[in-house]
Amino acid sequence: MTKDIPEKGAIIQRDKETFAIAPHIAGGIASPDLLRKIADVSEKYGAAAIKITSAQRMAIVGLKEEDLDNVWEELDMKPAAAIGLCVRSVKICPGTTFCKRGQQDSVGLGLKLDEIYHGMELPSKLKIAVSGCMNSCAENAIKDIGIMGTPKGFTVMVGGSAGLKPRLADVIAEELDEEEVLDLVDKIITYYKTHTKKHRIGRIIDDIGLDTFKKEVGL
Repeated sequence: MTKDIPEKGAIIQRDKETFAIAPHIAGGIASPDLLRKIADVSEKYGAAAIKITSAQRMAIVGLKEEDLDNVWEELDMKPAAAIGLCVRSVKICPGTTFCKRGQQDSVGLGLKLDEIYHGMELPSKLKIAVSGCMNSCAENAIKDIGIMGTPKGFTVMVGGSAGLKPRLADVIAEELDEEEVLDLVDKIITYYKTHTKKHRIGRIIDDIGLDTFKKEVGL
């Protein structure tokens, strides 16, 4: 049976013959020219579909294995970290850049986090979300690290996940500015890299307790 090809960012599909790839589009923010290029390359190589994913990616579905190298060369884009034990794409709402309800700059902060952490190898997968207001359109409460804008700054929460054993994230800090958020996220990920072999952050918090976790990351 054909398997995923991680080095080419290719995920085997249900037919066990074709693959899907997801070019990295930070925050899901794309220009018309980029969309045209993705459409043209997808059409040229007979893609079955372009699927908009829940992680703000565009998955090009139904590609032949022999076409993968040419597809990536013509796209001239890096693969999104859609599989593997690493930091996946950072999910970002429109924030004050575009949305009338935005209270904090989720796009600016989210793009900085994406640049620093996207694809970083970790003991398990890790998902980050940044929302510009309390509507939480980036779904920060079910991410390993969730950041939510409020009128007084950012709230940081950790330990959220969906899947088989869903868990809501715990709030660990409030009313932070952007630099304070970046510093705290760095401490969380540094701790996570050295204190687990396979579990996600929520499992670590459940094992050691929230107060202990907060002390470990300097809160």
